[in-house]
Parts: sequence; C-alpha cells; structure tokens
Amino acid sequence: MSQILSLELSDELYTSLKQQAEVFGLSVQELIVSSLMEQSSRNQSERSLTVAEKEAVRERFRRHAGSIDLGYATGIDNEGIDADLARAYDSKDDLGE
Repeated sequence: MSQILSLELSDELYTSLKQQAEVFGLSVQELIVSSLMEQSSRNQSERSLTVAEKEAVRERFRRHAGSIDLGYATGIDNEGIDADLARAYDSKDDLGE
C-alpha cells in the first residue's frame, strides 16, 4: 500500500533537488523517496540494538582507550632523559665497552 504526500518546497530547494536528481538520473520525486527510504533504513538499524547491546558496544570501545606504559621515557623531560643516558653510558663503561 502506498500513500500520496504533497509537499511545498521553496524554489531554491526545488532547484537544488532537481540538480541532484539529474546527476543520478532520477526525477525529483524519486530522489526524495530514495533519500527518505535510506534515512529510514539507517534509523531502523540504529534502533535495532537493545540497551544492553549498546552498552556492550560502548564497553568494547572503552577497552581501546587508556594509557600504555612502554617502560621508558617518551616525553620531553630533558633532565630525566639526560639521567637515563648517563646511566646507560656508565653501565657500558662498567662492562668494558
């Protein structure tokens, strides 16, 4: 079953829709119906997740966030870096290198 819907569009909007429709080889009516169907489909797929499913998706996403300790300096703490380098050179001298 289908329904007839009448719309009143400004001249500017109609002209824009007509140009878009021509690019796709459609009439203005076909472009509008296609756009509405696509939007409706997107909305239904977004709504299809339950609250629990949405929370599970959020939790999986959160697992990727956070910080990582690489075990060595990666910042711009020059004094700390200098101290690390001095220790590294001292330990090489102790090994006879």
